[in-house]
Amino acid sequence: MQCRFCNTELKHVFIDLFNSPASNSYITEQELNEPETFFPLKVYTCHSCFLVQVDEYKKSDAIFDSNYAYFSSYSTSWLAHAKKYTELMTNRFALNNYSQVIEIASNDGYLLQYFQQKNIPVLGIEPTANTAAAAKEKGIESVVDFFGIRLAQKLASENIKADLLLGNNVLAHVPDVNDFVAGMQLILKPNGIITMEFPHLLQLIENNQFDTIYHEHFSYLSFFTVQKIFAQHNLTLFDVEELNTHGGSLRIYAKHIDNQIHSITENVKLLIEKEKQYGLDTIDYYNNFTEKALKVKTDLLIFLLNQKKEGKKVAAYGAAAKGNTLLNYCGVKSDLIDFVVDANPHKQGKFLPASHIPVVSEAILKENKPDYVIILPWNLKEEITQQLAYIKSWGGSFVVPIPALEIL
Repeated sequence: MQCRFCNTELKHVFIDLFNSPASNSYITEQELNEPETFFPLKVYTCHSCFLVQVDEYKKSDAIFDSNYAYFSSYSTSWLAHAKKYTELMTNRFALNNYSQVIEIASNDGYLLQYFQQKNIPVLGIEPTANTAAAAKEKGIESVVDFFGIRLAQKLASENIKADLLLGNNVLAHVPDVNDFVAGMQLILKPNGIITMEFPHLLQLIENNQFDTIYHEHFSYLSFFTVQKIFAQHNLTLFDVEELNTHGGSLRIYAKHIDNQIHSITENVKLLIEKEKQYGLDTIDYYNNFTEKALKVKTDLLIFLLNQKKEGKKVAAYGAAAKGNTLLNYCGVKSDLIDFVVDANPHKQGKFLPASHIPVVSEAILKENKPDYVIILPWNLKEEITQQLAYIKSWGGSFVVPIPALEIL
């Protein structure tokens, strides 16, 4: 296998989570007795550019299809984040009804709806037809396609270019990162701005967030490496912010290399220095991550087996992709966790891949009154514990498995 950015032969294994089905491939009751397809989930570190990556074992067009179950609008905290972003960008870059905002991986219009409310022209690009349909119902024009050079050339030929080009949690999802970034360069206006948000590799390693590794995420990104990728395609990163979303993310700001309007901020220098202090520019930093994940696995299994012996009921909340990675790596099945609650009706009535844990509505939680509720999307811990605070009325407790098992 070669690095998807610099083509260096990959020799260093970051972590091996073994074979697993695609994390968002929820199955129906009729499919429970049918074979499931498992794919390797081995992650490598490039010793040249330090891009952490999985191979494209499952093709992106098979992952992001019309059955894709992730709809962004079901998280209230994520909607609040999107609305705040809209205000920040509108004010910072003086966006108005003559500006063009384009979002790559626009999902169900969770973010563009807020620009639209300001009468700022928007366009969504989204490969999953079902989420794009939800955006169109909001009146958001959406192109159902994968983004890259081909689509960028088509849009540019129609004189569709961006004053603000954005993508949240998409840069890590693309198998051909060079094609993707080159495409962004093509549809960005001369004085346009790109913002991208993605989970920060530094936080993944320091906080043991191995469950964010799954087949949809082809790359795991540091600022050090992303700066190299963008520079390769004549784009300069001129600002960066550290965010608390998804367990610790970065928001990068990019411009054309010859754009003199926006000067490079001190944030860029500071973050590069921070990453180097941790050692993200050395291969040794990426070693021994497997041992950290194994500690989470053994602690969770011991907890679940002890509750089973004591006759306790254990449920989970959040049928998130990260939860599927955790459960499948640990080998947890429906005999140890009774059900998982999720607010997304597109997931309810289905079963988690491999573990076959049923996905149910919140009404089932209130009816069954489990002793413990494991929060699988730990990045939404505050939102979920507030929403489900009533479990304390029957003596229920929350459990957060990452970065270390904690009973709340």
